[in-house]
Amino acid sequence: MGGGTEVRPPARGEEWTAADGPAVLVGLARALRAAGVEAGPDRVEAFLGALDVLRPAVRSDVYWSGRLTLCGAPDDVERYDRVFAAYFGDAVSGGRPARAAAPARSRVPVLAAAAGDRTRSAGDGDAVPAAALAATTEVLRHRDVAALNAAERDQLRRLLAAFTLPGEPRRTARLRPDRRGTVDPRRTVREMLRRGGEPAPPRLRDRTERPRRVVLLVDVSGSMAAYADALLRFAHAASRGGGARTEVFTIGTRLTRVTRELTHRDPDTAMAAVAAAVPDWRGGTRLGELLRAFLDRWGARGMARGAVVVVLSDGWERGDPELLAEQMRRLRRLAHRVVWANPRKARPGYAPLAAGMAAALPSVDAFVEGHSLAALERLAAVVRGVDDA
Repeated sequence: MGGGTEVRPPARGEEWTAADGPAVLVGLARALRAAGVEAGPDRVEAFLGALDVLRPAVRSDVYWSGRLTLCGAPDDVERYDRVFAAYFGDAVSGGRPARAAAPARSRVPVLAAAAGDRTRSAGDGDAVPAAALAATTEVLRHRDVAALNAAERDQLRRLLAAFTLPGEPRRTARLRPDRRGTVDPRRTVREMLRRGGEPAPPRLRDRTERPRRVVLLVDVSGSMAAYADALLRFAHAASRGGGARTEVFTIGTRLTRVTRELTHRDPDTAMAAVAAAVPDWRGGTRLGELLRAFLDRWGARGMARGAVVVVLSDGWERGDPELLAEQMRRLRRLAHRVVWANPRKARPGYAPLAAGMAAALPSVDAFVEGHSLAALERLAAVVRGVDDA
């Protein structure tokens, strides 16, 4: 193997120590699951086992160990590269997340550096991410979005850009050839005729699965100002991947459909388009009235029917709580599941005592946090209908 030289990190509390390594690497696996890579416990165990044989402080060892153990399909490689680049702090240009290039065969050492300092390796024009950056990213995953500084918000945006949000799988009426299921008479008879009437193994068919539609209602009122940008970037990533149609609306004093604005490939361009389309930034909150408007115009016509509907709001309501309760019951009858993500839920001593939140909760299937990257990863798992403990 190549002769990459490992450099011991400076003695700082924020650096990646040997004890921190497993937690940091498991955090990478969680970020990959949020991006749609099926990095389950068995693959994570294989990943950690591979790094026991190699050197976890060497970036190329980490990259190839993860790529060979955590990726299970060709589509996973691109997602893996994007998450790896964001997680380990690769440089970006033009505001777009840089697609991580596979490290060269000669092992590039992971150099520990003080915050803000980037070291360049010989023969490599790109900045080499420090191990400390990975540990910092793991800490960032659990920090409240409202408390982040500008540099941390930039790192958060790169991680959010890798998200996917597929809905919970549902079985459709369409049948397709499968190794399991019921006998397909036509294909079985055709196979027998092809063999000249000789007996043939029965051909089987089964129903296909498709992800359910996801509908996101994002609160952009004044009380949600600290979280609106991160939540809309989460919605942007969700609307661009996952295999199912995702509809996005903003709610405040008005209801605005921003699905088309979020189709822009570049997150910053999409955010600028949303900013121009939404007239009620940092205003009040009329959840009951706007939910009724959504159901009257879109939901009852099929958009919410059988879908996973996610409300991202702190639940502050200026209108009549009884109206909100009534519309939530109406939504619950139409939707497959109703999920409510509240950024304030993570605060110590929080209780859903606000009139709007208390009125909505009886019609909510899952009430989760929405204040951090880790909370949004958990939200994505809830929407998929899986446990991401």
